[in-house]
Amino acid sequence: MRKIGLIGGMSWVSTESYYRRINSEVQRKLGGFASAHLLMESVNFNDYARLQSDDDWDAAAGLMTRSAKRLEQSGATAILICSNAMHKIYEQVAPEVGVPILHIADTVGDKMVADGIKSATLLGTRNVMTEGFYRKRLVGKGITLTPPDEDRVEEIERIIYEELMFSQVKRDSERTLKTFITNIAKQEVEAIVLGCTELDLIIDTKANILPIYDSTEIHADAAVDWILAED
Repeated sequence: MRKIGLIGGMSWVSTESYYRRINSEVQRKLGGFASAHLLMESVNFNDYARLQSDDDWDAAAGLMTRSAKRLEQSGATAILICSNAMHKIYEQVAPEVGVPILHIADTVGDKMVADGIKSATLLGTRNVMTEGFYRKRLVGKGITLTPPDEDRVEEIERIIYEELMFSQVKRDSERTLKTFITNIAKQEVEAIVLGCTELDLIIDTKANILPIYDSTEIHADAAVDWILAED
């Protein structure tokens, strides 16, 4: 079993989901008392949130690079950044370590391509929904994305940062997301991408009109594939 490293804490809520998914899948596939051989660098998200607010992404990349190097030095053969939004600095961090960092959008896009999905709506934090660093990865795999809806962007951003990152799931917010998904389903799209690692707390990915691609689950499953792959 290959060892993998997780950079978590962004937020701790979704990092818990990664840990549970990876270990449950390893146990399901190997049986018995099997669990994943992994390392975790759980950061203080306050540090990143402050730098994000100041738009100091170079400093954030420096922090993450140090985390990635510590995981590599401790024996990780690959690394996961357990956050969609923080992949904004992926291009600065990945060249600084000698092991692959599995890009979350690539794992999502590969699964969509394998399923024959060609169009989707992307939901997540503001930077994921509106900036190119994430969208271009999916578009580059031949997936057409609908333009971001500004009202939707504002409300989802609020729900994520004011509720989900504190492990709070509110009924009004659940209804809001259901309404968004119902309206999206009326458009000519084939699927929805949850481009935020906390959104699966509030959206039932198995009970919706359109297929839902949960980035947390897909990214964690890619980690399992790496862990169990033969060298």
